[in-house]
Amino acid sequence: MLRFSGFELDSERAELRAPDGGTIRLRPKTLEILRLLASNAGRVLSKQQLMEAVWPNVHVGEDSLFQCIREIRTALGDDKRQVVRVISGRGYLFQAEVTEVPVPAAPEIAPVSPPATAASDTKAATETNSEPAKRFFDFSRRRSAAFASVAGLAILCTAAAVWMLRPGLIFARGPTTITVMPIADASNDPLAAQMAANVSDRLADGLAKIENIRVLVPEAAAPQADFVVKGELQKSEQAWTVRARMTGTATGEVKWTASYSVSITQDMDLPLQQSRLAAGVGHALALRINELLNADPRSAAKNKVVIEQATAHINQTSPERFQAAQAILERALAEDPDNSDVQVALAALLMRGVQMVWLSPAEREASEAKAEAILQQTLRTKPNYIPAHEAYCRFLNATNQFRASLVACARALSFDPWNGIALYHVGLAQIQTGRFEDALATFKQADRFDTPQVSRWTWMIGAGWANMLMGRAEDAVPWLLKSIAITSASGRTHMLLAAAYQQLGKTDEARAAMEKGRELRPGSTVGNVPTPKKNSSPVYIEAAERIMQLMAAAGLPES
Repeated sequence: MLRFSGFELDSERAELRAPDGGTIRLRPKTLEILRLLASNAGRVLSKQQLMEAVWPNVHVGEDSLFQCIREIRTALGDDKRQVVRVISGRGYLFQAEVTEVPVPAAPEIAPVSPPATAASDTKAATETNSEPAKRFFDFSRRRSAAFASVAGLAILCTAAAVWMLRPGLIFARGPTTITVMPIADASNDPLAAQMAANVSDRLADGLAKIENIRVLVPEAAAPQADFVVKGELQKSEQAWTVRARMTGTATGEVKWTASYSVSITQDMDLPLQQSRLAAGVGHALALRINELLNADPRSAAKNKVVIEQATAHINQTSPERFQAAQAILERALAEDPDNSDVQVALAALLMRGVQMVWLSPAEREASEAKAEAILQQTLRTKPNYIPAHEAYCRFLNATNQFRASLVACARALSFDPWNGIALYHVGLAQIQTGRFEDALATFKQADRFDTPQVSRWTWMIGAGWANMLMGRAEDAVPWLLKSIAITSASGRTHMLLAAAYQQLGKTDEARAAMEKGRELRPGSTVGNVPTPKKNSSPVYIEAAERIMQLMAAAGLPES
């Protein structure tokens, strides 16, 4: 067991314990990276050394290692990167005093003494010599009983072996394996051929980050993989299009198909086009793989209809529609208490009610507690289920549990590395903890992936917000304008734009933007626009107050 900075890394139990004794959940690969770094404290380990030790004979990109390092820093509270340091051009250095503590050995088991009745049994045997017939029949009865016992035990053991050796128990299969065949180029264009090769590599690298699958090298491993992914790239004057499918190797059954297009525009260079093509296919594929690995026959079409009905009730948000949707989902959950999809939908709905400020303080507290209990129950039942991790990531952010949210969002990304919603919430937590540069990088990463596109406006407002918190109004304006162009109904975006214009001295534009923001969010004031300060970094609180002063100058009333 390794101790450092108040933490304990227990290899025997495969867990990291915080200074307060609580267990910090880390993915197995992340835990192994931490063990390697801590075991070699004071010594620089190269990226190649770490990747070869943790992912032997598996094709992974450096992003897999970077994600593990981010999770380790989050778990250790190493925001300033003083514990896990990057040594430029060489690798990583674990700079903390590490003490190795021997794990207590298991107590020795004393040898079993011969039964105390042995002597008396000998004496009894001697005494029965005078009665040979009686002894013979006693012995026969004992031998028959022993034989019957052994036979019964053999039958029982055979039955147990048959039960235990059934598929998926003792000899459980390893992780699901997938191979990505090179994407074919249908145009015979050298540029398209290179484009197809790069998209193939990006797709394989992304899939290799997924925790519960393995990506095998195409040339040697395709026949051995559980699933094979094939695709074709086509180019038109307006767009690149990838058509892909995944089939089961054993049966040849098509398990998934998708088509994804990226427009060819002047403001989008080739690397960005490649990133978005790979992410568009990869995001849909990751969700399908996760669905297959977490298939639940109880999640029948009936429950999907129930969830759609509940969602339809809140498309035009109002307290009445919220209550109707809640009643629908609670009835469905009462009929099927273990249905994961209904659990996630109800928890998400409860948090929406909290965020829309429709509830009294007591109702809000009860809804938060209920939503958290539901999501924790779902995660106990399905610890690898993307919708549950994504919902829990959002819940923790909404309730100002920012450090826990970073861990939960990382778990969602460990099953879908292209998940823009999870990346957006990582960025929000980084903002609240005062890590504005990291947040901006995270929002830009989400924009490079652009999946799902329906959430595109959120990471754009996030990038604008991060720039504003760092005082970069000129950089913030383009992001905020793009966000408004996609979704113009968010009053908060207009208010942030007003603050940016105010800082740039464009007072007329600032007042117009603030007027639009107040129209969309009537009743907004300097007192109720800021996010709650609970658990927020002093760095964030100070920067947020500067933005509120700009909003007030642009016309946001004090009360």
